[in-house]
Parts: sequence; C-alpha cells; structure tokens
Amino acid sequence: MSHNMEEIAARLRGAGYRVTPQRQLILDAVCELGGHVTAEAVYESVQEIVPSLNQGTVYRALNFFCDERIVTATRQPDGRTVYELAGQNPHHHFVCQVCGADYEVSQQMLRPLFERARQEYGFAVEMDHISFFGRCRECR
Repeated sequence: MSHNMEEIAARLRGAGYRVTPQRQLILDAVCELGGHVTAEAVYESVQEIVPSLNQGTVYRALNFFCDERIVTATRQPDGRTVYELAGQNPHHHFVCQVCGADYEVSQQMLRPLFERARQEYGFAVEMDHISFFGRCRECR
C-alpha cells in the first residue's frame, strides 16, 4: 500500500495542521506494513528508526489520521483495533469469527442501507470502513 505524502501534507496544512516528522514516520509505517496493522506493530516499526518515540505519540497520531480520514480503524472480533490507509474508494469487511476469513465489501453494496437509514431515521452514516462479524459459508 502506498501514499502520496506531498498530497497528504498539503491537505493537512490546508486544514491548519502541521506535518511533523513523527506523523510522517507513523504514516509511512502504516503504509509499509500494509493491510490491517495494529498500533503495536506500528510502534515497533517506528521504534527501530526513532527509539525515543513513545507509544502515546503513535496512538495520538493514528487517532489524528483517523479523524482526518487518512487512515481507517476497524475493531476485530478479538477486540484489537487495526488500521489501514484510507483508499479512494471506501470499503467494508465481512469477517468470519470462526476462521478469520475477511471479505472486502464495496461501499456500493451498503449504500442502500445507508440511504434507508437517512430516509427512515434522518441518520447520516459517516463511516468509510465498517467490519461486520459473523460466520462464513464454510464455518456455518
């Protein structure tokens, strides 16, 4: 997974935020580790480069990136939170609680549900990354 740091930096600066070396390092680690990564894995990765960087900085940066929709966070069946770079096309997941199979689901598939929530409840869903947990065909 890759990212365009200049584009992200311009976006953050335009919103009035600074792009610190720590934030850049943490975002680079999320991208280099690829897929769904834990904060602990990101921390271990950046520790190899900057041993003085503390775990709190990693958590704050990941939360900041989530707030800015640069990174998405998803809670796993085991309670862990995993992070990944937000893509151009939001997507969701069906995760089997038995075998761990993970099926990527397009935003388009869930759009009717989100639209119905808006029409019936006046509720605007603002999630770009949701995991649904259940059992896959083989485990049922």
